[in-house]
Amino acid sequence: MGRVRSPHPYGLRKYLTMPDGATATFDLFEPRSEHCIGEDVTMVICPGIANHSEKQYIRTFVDYAQKNGYRCAVLNHLGALPNIELTSPRMFTYGCTWEFGAMVNHIKKTYPQTQLVVVGFSLGGNIVCKYLGESQANQERVLCCVSVCQGYSALRAQETFMQWDQCRRFYNFLMADNMKKIILSHRQVLFGDNTKKPQSLSDTDLSKLYTATSLMQIDDSVMRKFHGYSSLKEYYEEESCLHYLHGIYVPLLLVNAADDPLVHESLLSIPRALSEKRENVMHVLPLHGGHLGFFEGSVLFPEPLTWMDKLVVQYANAICQWEKTKSHCSDTEQPVSGQE
Repeated sequence: MGRVRSPHPYGLRKYLTMPDGATATFDLFEPRSEHCIGEDVTMVICPGIANHSEKQYIRTFVDYAQKNGYRCAVLNHLGALPNIELTSPRMFTYGCTWEFGAMVNHIKKTYPQTQLVVVGFSLGGNIVCKYLGESQANQERVLCCVSVCQGYSALRAQETFMQWDQCRRFYNFLMADNMKKIILSHRQVLFGDNTKKPQSLSDTDLSKLYTATSLMQIDDSVMRKFHGYSSLKEYYEEESCLHYLHGIYVPLLLVNAADDPLVHESLLSIPRALSEKRENVMHVLPLHGGHLGFFEGSVLFPEPLTWMDKLVVQYANAICQWEKTKSHCSDTEQPVSGQE
């Protein structure tokens, strides 16, 4: 109910052609006020599964970030926008960083003076953390990274995703049904007579897709084959950010909720252990918030602007101010002589 009054920020859609012929899109939103440190800072944002810049929680966050002086670039997951056709037989997957990386490189090239704040929601949190951890070069000009409500390891998550506590199995069914509709809307490109399609993608897989009732079944019959994984285990193992988190050296904020119906509490040992070992990592775990909820206000009609939105922007503001103070101090330090 908190999303019924979400704002509608205005952005420009950008198109990027990928090496395999896929067309990546992202929406660019300019800041609507001066940033608190008076500099050019861009938030590069990766939404949740099958999401894009037109989703209400993304619109709300972008509007608030714009008002706080941030430029925002929001990736539209490949195949997620209903009015954008696929131009290659491939969709977004759980951990493919190609499109996000292309968007970030475009922003760096177009705005050579800008600094970046990396933000990922749910599945997007996995993608942004994996992207940063894949190469230290990907962390250049990045001030910090914020991941909200991700599960860190798809391999470990699948063990709990079929359980009924907190209605997890029901959510799984709903998300699978949505994924099924998106894949079938691109059926001709993905399953048609196309010589470029993955050789392992067949009519049999299409039949399995029709009967799938969980994300794992869809991942096994379709999604893993876009990148040639031989098994679901290999796909989840390689696409999860778990093995890349230790390669992130910029300030990293990992946000989860204890009552998240999708992320089981057993998965929270991952960010907890990381934050205990690494000085650059902070794990935030409020008791309530659900999955990308964190609503404030009245019960039936909470405020569109959530605690989550404010937390990400305020953390980014703090990091920006800290970085500016740090650089200012280093610029003004004078060599100390041997005697006073």
